[in-house]
Amino acid sequence: MSRPVEATDRTEHPPVLAVEGLDVTIGGAARAVRDVSLSLARGESVGLVGESGSGKSLTCRAVLGVLPPGCEVGQGRITLAVREGDADATTELTALTRKGWNGVRGRRVGAVFQDPASYLNPSLTVGRQLAEQLRVGRGLSRPAAHTRAVELFAAVGLHRPEELYHQYPHELSGGMLQRVLIAIAVSCDPELLIADEATTALDVVIQAEILELLGSLRKEQGLALLLVTHDLAVVAESCDRVVVMYAGEIVEDGPTPQVLAAPAHPYTEALLRVASVGDWGRRELDIIPGRPPETGADLPGCRFADRCAYVTPQCTDGPVALRTLDTGRRARCLRPTWSTEPPGAADDDGATAADRTAAVQGAAL
Repeated sequence: MSRPVEATDRTEHPPVLAVEGLDVTIGGAARAVRDVSLSLARGESVGLVGESGSGKSLTCRAVLGVLPPGCEVGQGRITLAVREGDADATTELTALTRKGWNGVRGRRVGAVFQDPASYLNPSLTVGRQLAEQLRVGRGLSRPAAHTRAVELFAAVGLHRPEELYHQYPHELSGGMLQRVLIAIAVSCDPELLIADEATTALDVVIQAEILELLGSLRKEQGLALLLVTHDLAVVAESCDRVVVMYAGEIVEDGPTPQVLAAPAHPYTEALLRVASVGDWGRRELDIIPGRPPETGADLPGCRFADRCAYVTPQCTDGPVALRTLDTGRRARCLRPTWSTEPPGAADDDGATAADRTAAVQGAAL
């Protein structure tokens, strides 16, 4: 690939992606995503996790400017910083017109989704589809686009790339299609790559290969990678930071090892137990009792209160703010459960934070 870049110090340059106070409404009223703020530095990988309906995909679609019909950005800002020479130029994505998006989506921001076959034209060969992206996005001639497409297919680990160039989507396996979609997504050297459940439908071996490929591209190209998943083992293996969403809100974020070893929000703890990732603090599979609130429902206090094992009357008195903890993480909780756990402290089962981190990472292998 091109322009190898190490992960950028978050204080050195503006973030590649900055989402500030984002609300996404349905029908102009119900808030499906509420006051979401997150950022990604150059070369950084961030995992966005939560149950189905938590607002992960809507947040990503707002970033991509492709919200479903009936949904719109109610308030907030989304900005993208792109490198132009030695300087950073910032574009406010929420202010773009449809024509303005033509210079951003597919060029500055790439995306890979769960079902690659749904995003490929079945009547065109995969090589032609990649070549067309190169001609439109990078202005290459037809022969140059063909040559570059073959190079990109080889770079994402596809064998016999020249032969594959002339094949149709139905002739390829799911893992091969996902590699094709990744090649298309990175073909114009984007600043940001969004992978929305990109490995969910793949078997464990292919999933590991795709995650390794995304990690290599991030390091080689300096991509900021936003990885949307429900799999905490994937996050443990692939992400520098993790952002946890519940019922449209961010409930916790911070460095992945810290969050997974000692979660500050009861929902994060519950996710770890449900996933049985690293056998976190238990020896049997657990469940989260109850159900999330209806999408867009307004509640007087914490949106997780009905399912929380630590709920108090204060939790439902009024809105709970996302606050910064003494550890530098953020949590939307009046009682950050383990935020003050001293290093090396053991839980009731004798496992320390270091033990839990190692177990979580081991589960991803």
